[in-house]
Amino acid sequence: MRLSLIGMAGSGKSYWSRKLSRQGFTRFCCDDMIADKLALELKRPDGKTMSVSEWMGFPYEPHYAERESRYLAYEIEVMNEILEYLKHPDNIGEENIVIDTTGSVIYAGHKILIELQRLTTVVHLKTPPEVQDQLLKAYISKPHPMLWQNTFNKKPHESKKQALIRCYPRLFSSRQKLYERYADVTLDYSALRNKEWGAKDFLRAVEMTSKGN
Repeated sequence: MRLSLIGMAGSGKSYWSRKLSRQGFTRFCCDDMIADKLALELKRPDGKTMSVSEWMGFPYEPHYAERESRYLAYEIEVMNEILEYLKHPDNIGEENIVIDTTGSVIYAGHKILIELQRLTTVVHLKTPPEVQDQLLKAYISKPHPMLWQNTFNKKPHESKKQALIRCYPRLFSSRQKLYERYADVTLDYSALRNKEWGAKDFLRAVEMTSKGN
């Protein structure tokens, strides 16, 4: 079985991919792979390492647009490396694989996403509109790398936080449409948060939903 998990940050991609890795799945964590490529840029003059989210910053900061572009370039590079691994004759067999994508994988380009669909089952961990506020608060209080892709703009009368609050629903809506476009399977948010669920329940839900499609 080859799975690609897609969805917003906070949807549970890393949580479920780790559970699957403990069941023997080979796990590709795109966040970690991108961070490795950024390693030199994350080094401070004092020798300490900053996080990728700290490096990227918020969309209202002067350096953001340039770093967003560099991050996406590395993301495309990482996805191409994973696709090459999946296509290699030596890796076509009984190996179970789970790809823990970033929330921004849907900006990697149609060609990459179609290839991902061809080589894996793309599973969308859907987050309903009612959790938007929760995800936004998490982003503000504990930032993670976020590609806004021109959905953010700050009006003169707004504070930075007000602008984030106003623009986030637009980002959320535009991403959900893209996740749905490329998903083979969509899993329910409430089911994914069932504390009694384990990796086998997750896989069973993927198989049942896939057959239903």
